[in-house]
Amino acid sequence: MKLKTLKLIFISWALLIIFSCLTINIYFPEAEVKKTAEEIVGEIRKTDEDKEKKDKDSQGLIEEQAESAQKGFFALIPAAFAQQEKEVSTPKIRALKQSMIQRLPKLTPFYEGGNIGETNEGLIEIRDDAGLNLKDKATLRSLEKEENNDRRSLYAEVAKALDIDSSQISRIQKIFAQEWIKNARPGWWTQKENGQWVKK
Repeated sequence: MKLKTLKLIFISWALLIIFSCLTINIYFPEAEVKKTAEEIVGEIRKTDEDKEKKDKDSQGLIEEQAESAQKGFFALIPAAFAQQEKEVSTPKIRALKQSMIQRLPKLTPFYEGGNIGETNEGLIEIRDDAGLNLKDKATLRSLEKEENNDRRSLYAEVAKALDIDSSQISRIQKIFAQEWIKNARPGWWTQKENGQWVKK
């Protein structure tokens, strides 16, 4: 009888240890994902005007560093270290960004016409296609599918690059959704957390 009781206690104790080991605390680097989302969405949504401004700023920084170096200061060294921030980039992420950059001019008329908007899930959605002809409706559906496929792939690739468990991709989407909405141009439609559409 004692032996049976001891076996039962031992088995219960072993099961308790096994189940306690199964409780995994999943790490989620929220600040790093937010920074990555800012960089990627900012790069995709950059207008020609923004690009010119960045080029001028970069040129100004180079000239400023050259002047400082000529005066005998070692300004280039801290500047070089400051620019060595970790950037999340892989060949797949770069290809997805490029695909979305090339698609943006095709999507822009549909954003401006109120036909599509940015959802609170980090995707785009057709809101209203009533004023479009059959060809434009088909084009819009195709663009929506391509864009959302690229975005889903992007979120999965960001998770891989940052070593985030795939069960956390929905959190990555939410963070990216905030950036897509923040970077939407005036007049574009965006979705609030409660699902309501608002014009920016």
